[in-house]
Parts: sequence; C-alpha cells; structure tokens
Amino acid sequence: MKLVILDRDGVINYDSPDYIKSAAEWQPIPGSLEAIAQLCQAGYQVYIASNQSGIGRGLFDHDALSAIHDRMQRELAALGGRIAGIEYAPEAPEHATERRKPAPGMLNDIAKQLGVSLQGVPFVGDSETDVQAAIAAGARPVLVRSGPKKVREIEGVEVHNDLAEFVRCFLACPHPEK
Repeated sequence: MKLVILDRDGVINYDSPDYIKSAAEWQPIPGSLEAIAQLCQAGYQVYIASNQSGIGRGLFDHDALSAIHDRMQRELAALGGRIAGIEYAPEAPEHATERRKPAPGMLNDIAKQLGVSLQGVPFVGDSETDVQAAIAAGARPVLVRSGPKKVREIEGVEVHNDLAEFVRCFLACPHPEK
C-alpha cells in the first residue's frame, strides 16, 4: 500500500498560537493542497494524525473540528485530492493519552486500521514531537519548516521547507513500495 501520513497544523494549513478554531480560520499553506492532490493522483492514500488540544482546552468542539475538516476535504476535492482518514487526539497535554503525540498511538491506529506496517511510510510534521511519534511507530520522520515552531535539524531526519517541496522530492525519487 502506498501511504503518506501528515500532521495538519503547520504542514497543511497555517498554525496559530491561538489555535485554529473554525473553518473560517483554517487557511491552507500555499501549495499544500496541490501537493496532497499530487500524492493522491500518484496512487497514495493520505492520512492525517493531528493533536487537537483546543478541544480539551474548551476552545472549540468536535463539530467545529468536523467543519474544518469538511472545508479541507472540499478544497482538496476541487483539486482532485482527498484525505483518506483523519486521526486526532483531542486531549490537552496535561491529560495526554497514548494517542497524543509524541506518543505513537494515532500512527499505530492508522497502521492497525489498514493492516500495514509503517516501516518506510513518511510521517510529515513540523515539530520534534512529530519526529518522536514517527520514530516510536516505526515510520519515516520528515520535518517541514512551514510551521510556526523553529525546528532544529535532527540527525538522520529529512527536512524540507514545506509540504510541496517534500512531495516534489518524494514523487521524483524511486521508492521500494512503487
């Protein structure tokens, strides 16, 4: 199975220290939706694994998150892409479960749902916790610099400016699963 897993905030859409609380606040990073569409058109299933602690903090609810994801899916569909599945951890950090990154729970759940190993599967994120979750799940960590956090280079971890750059490189390079 051809699979790519993405973090959402800072990878697909702009992030905010005040959280993305509504569909109106959700703004895609230039080129990110086109990049997802390119992955889909190349035969990849694209999943999201995203911490959404704004729910646990009472800043927005599950319905608001669904509206955000509906908008994202509509905009992707217009470009010929789609997100095959979305996993999210709604809890605040002080009530973290095994699903909340840096724990690998969301990634492991995706692997279990699909009946696949995550060995070699890219998990693209914008933070060190994304890298930690990828490593813990046996996935291939990829960092992008499009999020608000200044990520430090981590030895052995591929780094790109944004999702569009990662996808250009990823689709241009041969992969064992092709």
